[in-house]
Amino acid sequence: MAAVYKTIAKVTGSKEDKDKEDRSNIIAERKNKQRVLVLSSRGVTYRHRHLLNDLASMLPHGRKDAKFDTKSRLYELCELAELYNCNNVLFFEARKGKDLYMWFSKVPNGPTVKFYAQNLHTMEELHFQGNCLKGSRPILSFDAAFEQEPYLKVIKELFLHTFGVPQGHKKSKPFIDHVLSFSVADGKIWVRNYEIREVEKVKGEADKREEGETEKPKAAKPGSKDTDINLIEIGPRFVLTPIIIQEGSFGGPILYENKRFISPNKIRAELRKAKAARHHARMEQQRDLLARKRQLGLDESTPKKKDDLDTRELFA
Repeated sequence: MAAVYKTIAKVTGSKEDKDKEDRSNIIAERKNKQRVLVLSSRGVTYRHRHLLNDLASMLPHGRKDAKFDTKSRLYELCELAELYNCNNVLFFEARKGKDLYMWFSKVPNGPTVKFYAQNLHTMEELHFQGNCLKGSRPILSFDAAFEQEPYLKVIKELFLHTFGVPQGHKKSKPFIDHVLSFSVADGKIWVRNYEIREVEKVKGEADKREEGETEKPKAAKPGSKDTDINLIEIGPRFVLTPIIIQEGSFGGPILYENKRFISPNKIRAELRKAKAARHHARMEQQRDLLARKRQLGLDESTPKKKDDLDTRELFA
């Protein structure tokens, strides 16, 4: 009995040693050791909060924290990130309960990029059919325009460190089933999230289409040759407009500034001025009309002179 126990212990011990070796190899392969601190400021709306939750669920290497009280002393985020052992910060700054600014920073030496986020759509409100495994590693797809401008190269590197899940992370899954797409158009960065879906090819599909018959696609085995790979959008989606790039982490000299960016506060002020100008023009027209009526004696508000032939005077 003792001999049997010794042989079983040797077999189990060898399996445990192999598992330890595999784990050590996985840890050794983790060269991109990144951790992201995700938090927001006070005054965020429900849509901003849902977008933050969606992004935090997509980042297994992220650390979600409570709301940050101040908006003026953003350099304190560096100390907070070091406290939580994070080398990247994704900060949501809300202004006036309407506007959302997103800060991407590399702690502790920078750089820092400030974006204006618009056209926000969360996963719940889009109701897409696609779905992906929570904690899976994404494929980051960048537009060719990211290699043309120097400031876009800096933004691409920050996106790689923030959204790129390190291989072998303890909270990540060993699957790649979705794609994060970053495209540049009209001076803005369009962010989309797609699921990678493999569908088995249907034989005689062209003949059935001609006859009007349809057949539901079947789920294919991964790695098989007779499969069609489709991309299905699952959200969230948003558009980022770069504003400034700072050399340090939430501070330092400005390396890049977008001259074409117009603040949403300025746009709203211009709209109010245009509306006020239209109102003043209408009031000027009314005043001119009343002045002309007074000159012609057609204004009912001015007292009229008594006429002897008036019916009120004749038949009083």
